[in-house]
Amino acid sequence: MKRALISVSDKTNVVTFAQGLVAADYEVVSTGGTYKTLAAAGVPVTPIEKVTNFPEMLDGRVKTLHPNVHAGLLAKRDNEAHMQQLADHQITPIDVVAVNLYPFKQTITQPDVSEADAIEQIDIGGPSMLRSGAKNFASVLTVVDPEDYERVLDAIQTDHNTIELRKELAAKVFLHTAAYDAVIAQYLSKPGFTEKITNSYDLFEPLRYGENSQQAAAAYKDAVPEAYSVLNADIMHGKQLSYNNIRDADAALRMIAEFKEPTVVTVKHMNPAGIGKADTIEAAWDKAFEGDSVSIFGGIVALNRKVDFATAHKMHQIFLEIIIAPDYDDDAYAELAQKKNLRILKLPFTNQIPQRIETTSVLGGAVMQERDLDVETVADLEVVSKHQPTPEQLKAMVFAQTVVKYAKSNAIVVATADQTLGIGAGQPNRIDSVKIAIKHAQTKPNYDQAVLASDAFFPMDDSVSFAAEHGITAVVEPGGSIKDQDSIDKANELGVALVFTGKRHFKH
Repeated sequence: MKRALISVSDKTNVVTFAQGLVAADYEVVSTGGTYKTLAAAGVPVTPIEKVTNFPEMLDGRVKTLHPNVHAGLLAKRDNEAHMQQLADHQITPIDVVAVNLYPFKQTITQPDVSEADAIEQIDIGGPSMLRSGAKNFASVLTVVDPEDYERVLDAIQTDHNTIELRKELAAKVFLHTAAYDAVIAQYLSKPGFTEKITNSYDLFEPLRYGENSQQAAAAYKDAVPEAYSVLNADIMHGKQLSYNNIRDADAALRMIAEFKEPTVVTVKHMNPAGIGKADTIEAAWDKAFEGDSVSIFGGIVALNRKVDFATAHKMHQIFLEIIIAPDYDDDAYAELAQKKNLRILKLPFTNQIPQRIETTSVLGGAVMQERDLDVETVADLEVVSKHQPTPEQLKAMVFAQTVVKYAKSNAIVVATADQTLGIGAGQPNRIDSVKIAIKHAQTKPNYDQAVLASDAFFPMDDSVSFAAEHGITAVVEPGGSIKDQDSIDKANELGVALVFTGKRHFKH
């Protein structure tokens, strides 16, 4: 008779699995709560104490850490010396080990959980048994996922317990235990850049393709996910999100989180297209749309208020990929849902994005950094020119600086206090971004109220000159160039109010 060891926290389908093993002439050995579950269901089951000849101790912390268990799992069946040692010590080989681990992740995501409670959910025996069995996949079937019970029973019952299957399940074990340990390491580690990084992700879903159709892709969620994420949004309507949809929607969520007033953010290729804020969400949409009524075609819209019918009706008039909002009036949803491919997402809004370390892949490794969560206020602005900005221009500078964080460098934003008018992004030199932003902004009726914001310093005075020549009377930039004085002198010469923030917002 072959032996199977079952010790699971997640009892899903475990009784059916154990019954199948018994029917296939396996002796089932089990521990603690799993033993009680199987025995109560009438499954013939042997308690682990009869295998180890040693009682569970230390409140269950030690029950399977024993040679009678691990020798039974690790012995090479084709090694005569190994098998003789098992016989000498009266140890029965274990051919199937089914284990899932203490719910550490589920525990730490509960509100107000104590560190002591979290520590008790660090499994020791479970990973040890799984790793022993997986190492010896030449002979042992290891099962870590209840979803695999049915096919494991089928393989056993039909004599298709192949080395390929055992190797596949062994790989799944090591991925599972590595991810489990990564979550524990993250929980116990201090914030910052540690000597080793162990991030863990769970598959969200395979994607049709990546940035382009020839690229395979999939989406993954953090093992301990953030609530404010496009991957946690309720997809109320529309087809599956694509790779580009997810990245664009993520950019939109980051932008909209900056604003407390009713605000609409429109995004194209991860850049802000138009952003507007107002007293109502409909008026905010009007401002965002007017900010760039061309680029929004095929774009993403994020709103920080419930969508009403009037706003939905206006959005319905153009082609959009995604709309994200905290909620929708029934008639607003019905209006938008007439377009079968429009993705309509619902996600609670927040102004509190937490500080985290974020990772970007490079060939052969990764670079990591904290999120740029800093926001300038009027108090952070230093007037360096003779000409003083007006109170309204100072408000516009704060708004424009908030937006410029999210445009790809070199980034320039021309805006009023509540509306973007033109955005120049991603150009190899700053003056070209200035020209693009002003070109778009000049067509707007409120251009005479606009200020110009830059994500980094001006390396020379040409940007100030071009802005002044095209009607801009107030400019905000970080400062810090060895040629800052040239820009200051040019601003003084041309009657421009020049303001420094002292803080750069590059976005590559």
